[in-house]
Amino acid sequence: MATIPKGLDLKSIWLFSGCTTAEIRKIRSSLEEVDVPSGKVLVEEGTIGREFFLVVDGTARVTRNGRKVALLGPGSHFGELALLDRRPRSASVVSDSDMTLLVLSQRHFNSVIEAVPTISRKLLAAMATRLRESDAKAIG
Repeated sequence: MATIPKGLDLKSIWLFSGCTTAEIRKIRSSLEEVDVPSGKVLVEEGTIGREFFLVVDGTARVTRNGRKVALLGPGSHFGELALLDRRPRSASVVSDSDMTLLVLSQRHFNSVIEAVPTISRKLLAAMATRLRESDAKAIG
C-alpha cells in the first residue's frame, strides 16, 4: 500500500467524496507510489488518459495550448476525469522538481469498481454534483 501523507484525505477529492472509509481503504490500497525527476512529462495534452495522480512531494506546472495555467504542489491531484471517460487530456503536466506521486491506473480503478460496485453510484453522484456546480458558475 502506498503511503498517504498526513493531511491528504482522499475523501477531499470530489471523485471519492461520497465513499465510505472501507471504500477509501480499497482505493488507497490500489495506489502506486512513483518517483519522477524534474522535467518529466506526466500527462500530455491531447493524449488519452489512463491514470489519476496525487502529488505527495514536489511541484508541477500545468499548461494548456502552451500557456501555463496552474502550478501543482503537495496535496494537488489531476487526471481523475481520465478514469471516467478515457478522452484526450485537456492539459499537459510537467514536473518542475523531483516529485513523489501516488498513481491510480485505469486497470486498478476498474478493479476497485468491480470489487466494490457501490462505488459506481457514489462516483455518479459526485459527478452530478460537480456538473451542477459548474452549471451554477456558468449561469451566475
